This record gives sequence, structure tokens and C-alpha cells, in this order.
Amino acid sequence: MKRKVFILNGPNLNMLGIREPEIYGHETLKDIEKMCAKRADELGLEIDFRQSNHEGELVDWIQEGFNGCDGIIINPAAYTHTSVAILDALKAIKLPIIEVHLSDIEDREDFRKHSYVSLIKDVITITGKKSAGYIEAIENMDSIFAQNPQIRVRNNSKTDNVPRYIPGV
Repeated sequence: MKRKVFILNGPNLNMLGIREPEIYGHETLKDIEKMCAKRADELGLEIDFRQSNHEGELVDWIQEGFNGCDGIIINPAAYTHTSVAILDALKAIKLPIIEVHLSDIEDREDFRKHSYVSLIKDVITITGKKSAGYIEAIENMDSIFAQNPQIRVRNNSKTDNVPRYIPGV
């Protein structure tokens, strides 16, 4: 069974290619999805690529990941700087997590420099690489799986007792 990675995208990323291309690039989210699918397939991974403008839906998908995937790559977009709910959901599921941002949030407005997701121990954060950051995230996730064979392939059973990935262990 292939390892499955959720790639979750937050608000306004459906407007990529139109919205501030000087900051985010000219590629659309569909372009990024195609690049991610190609690289994941080359690495033997399965991806589930999603986007929502709604915080609660992102939280639902993160929680679905507990039994639905083996790792999460997330670009929370504007929720990066505001969402304790997304932080709490990611902490609860105990999966490998990689945070991706198209722009370098450290070089942006002051309010964009804070990331709640980065408060999670052992989260990998990739910023400022535009769409290439997503490919780097997929490659990093593959490396995490290779270096941590104890990370089990998901089991859709709600009652399984197999240990999940615990960051720092």
C-alpha cells in the first residue's frame, strides 16, 4: 500500500495565477497540483490535494487525516497567522507535518511573520520557494517515511491501536 499524503491549501489559494502574481507566482493551484501528483507518483506516494476557503473545513480534513493519511503538507495561507483551531487539530493527529508557503513570510508584513503551525515541535516549514516548495515538501515527507519506518501506513479503522508518528521520538 502506498503512503498517502494530504496536501491541504487554505483561503484564496484557489486564486493563484490571478492574485498578486509578483508575490505568489503565475502558476495556478491546478498547475501545482499536477506537479505534486507527478513527483509523488515518482516517489511511490499517493496524494490527496484539497483547497478550502473555510477554516472549519480545513480542521475537518486534518482530523480526517488521523486515519486517512500518513502525513500532511499544509499551506494554511492566511490562517497561518490566525488559526489556533488548525494548530490544535494538527497537534492532535500526531502525523508528520510540513508547512509550505509560496512567499517568504519573514519578508512580508509584520502580521504575516507569525505562524501558529510552526509552534508544533518538529514541523518542517518551507517558505519563499513558490511552487517548488510543494515539491520540496513532498520529497521531505518521503524522507521522513524512509527514516522512520515505525510510522505505520494508515489504517482506516477508528479503533486501531498502532502507534502513530510522535514528533521528536
